[in-house]
Amino acid sequence: MNHSFSDFGRKLTGHSGILQLMDDLGRPLPEGVTPYRLGGGNPARVPEAEAMFRREMERIMAEEDGFEKLISLYDPPQGRIGFIDAMASFLSTTYGWKVGPENIAITNGSQSAFFYLFNLFSGTFTVSDGSVRRKKILFPLVPEYVGYADQGLESDTMVSIPARCQYYDDHSFKYFIDFELLESHLENHDDVGAMCVSRPTNPTGNVLTDSEIHRLASLASQYGIPLLVDNAYGLPFPDIVFIDDAAPYWDESVVLSMSLSKIGLPSFRTGIIVAKPEIAAALSNVNAIAALASGSGGQEIARNCIATGEIVQVAKNYVQPFYQKKSQQAVAWIHEFFAGGDFWVHRSEGAIFLWLYLRDLKITTLELYKKLKERGVVTVPGEYFFFGVEDPVAQCHGHYDKCLRLNYSGPEDEVREGLRLLAEIYKENR
Repeated sequence: MNHSFSDFGRKLTGHSGILQLMDDLGRPLPEGVTPYRLGGGNPARVPEAEAMFRREMERIMAEEDGFEKLISLYDPPQGRIGFIDAMASFLSTTYGWKVGPENIAITNGSQSAFFYLFNLFSGTFTVSDGSVRRKKILFPLVPEYVGYADQGLESDTMVSIPARCQYYDDHSFKYFIDFELLESHLENHDDVGAMCVSRPTNPTGNVLTDSEIHRLASLASQYGIPLLVDNAYGLPFPDIVFIDDAAPYWDESVVLSMSLSKIGLPSFRTGIIVAKPEIAAALSNVNAIAALASGSGGQEIARNCIATGEIVQVAKNYVQPFYQKKSQQAVAWIHEFFAGGDFWVHRSEGAIFLWLYLRDLKITTLELYKKLKERGVVTVPGEYFFFGVEDPVAQCHGHYDKCLRLNYSGPEDEVREGLRLLAEIYKENR
């Protein structure tokens, strides 16, 4: 018997970029094909971060009944009380933010948090007079994270502003928010329910400067909408940020999403939301319905590290330089292997990805992705990141089907050989 799914079911079970990315991350390649995994978002294993978390796990195991308490009890839907208290104290003491436990909610990873947030602030709204309106999530900079594209429960709830683009003499380029376009959109559309950015930006490694993030927060406040900031790779941890003009930022117009994944605990799925109390409470209520509670393991392992500030020191002294060195090495290999081609690399300002633009590629990057995978090189084609734009081919500098996202955080020999094979196959298809 064939079962039919609801509209909701068909939307969430259909093909999506994030499904392909995660499937590539875990599914083995055909027998005999050596994998070069430049695609997914797995962080690298940083020894100093792992040592810190191992020590905390050993502390839990050594405490009388510590392990048993950790695994045998649900936390409240808001999250683990001790972890929330430590997080609130750290943020208020370190940065002077007016943040208490009531401003924080924990979810099963920040991906879950954005699913909740997008559907709290977009879709169909019934207002006080009984009339119905539809609102959208506005992305001030595109390309943007592939995992956002299919999270709206209703159709046509995402709209994006194409970036400005600047090219430089060293085969690099950089995207900038087109504030003129953004402000014009806000002035002329009353259907924006929230704005959203990632900082650092996934996929490009772009980092919005302090002035840019302050300007976005000011616009959010002016229009009475929240600014959702995905800080999964950012400050204060894991601090995969390579520029100086970026500092942690929060005010009541901002919903700040943090994560324990990229500091070294991806399998524990711990998302941390800092927001106005009513938004934090709403997330807790949704979490109770969708998940009962969030996982306790990551919260308990990281609690003391956050309370003492050790997690920030490990991020600054070990995690950040670890990734910056790997980024610089990968960029050097691209210049070596792609020499003579019309290639451009987005300036690597943070995150664990490089964004490669192949201007003279004669096929699409979806087609290139398939050819690469036959040789074991797994990447993420750029088409998935240009959502919410009416005509991305015409509006996005010709980048729509000529860019690849590359994860540079894997073992050195695997990244080097993967890039070499990528250059070889690119040159066959120029």
